[in-house]
Amino acid sequence: MSAHRARLTISTRSRTTTVDVTSGVREAVRASGVADGICVVSTRHTTTGVFLNENADPAVQRDLLSHLDALVPRSGAFQHAEGNADAHIKSVLVGSSVTLPVQDGDIDLGTWQGVYLAEFDGPRERHLIVTVVGS
Repeated sequence: MSAHRARLTISTRSRTTTVDVTSGVREAVRASGVADGICVVSTRHTTTGVFLNENADPAVQRDLLSHLDALVPRSGAFQHAEGNADAHIKSVLVGSSVTLPVQDGDIDLGTWQGVYLAEFDGPRERHLIVTVVGS
C-alpha cells in the first residue's frame, strides 16, 4: 500500500464558476503509479467546493450555479463582514472533497462524469490536493 499527494493550481476567472479538473486529477493518479485504490480530491479554501457531476452539457454547470445563487443570494442579512458569507455557505452545501475509485491506474468515472472545482468568491488562484492511496 502506498500514498501519493499532488497539488493542482487553478486560476478562476469570475466570482462564481465551475472548472472541470478531471484531466488534472487523472494526471495525478497516473503519476502516482497506483493501479487500484482510492483518490481523494479536496479543496484548501473555505469559499470553494469540489464535486462530481455531468461533464457533457455545460448547461448543467450553469443550472447548478444559478440555483445555488437563488438558494443563497449574495446579499442578505449576513453577520460575516467580508462580503462573502454566501460563498462560505455555498461551499458547505457543495462540499470540500470527493472520493473516487481508482482502477487500472485511472479514476473510474461514469461515461458522463467529471470532477469540478466550484468557485464562489473569485477570481482567484485556487489549490486542490489530490491524494491517491492503493497498490
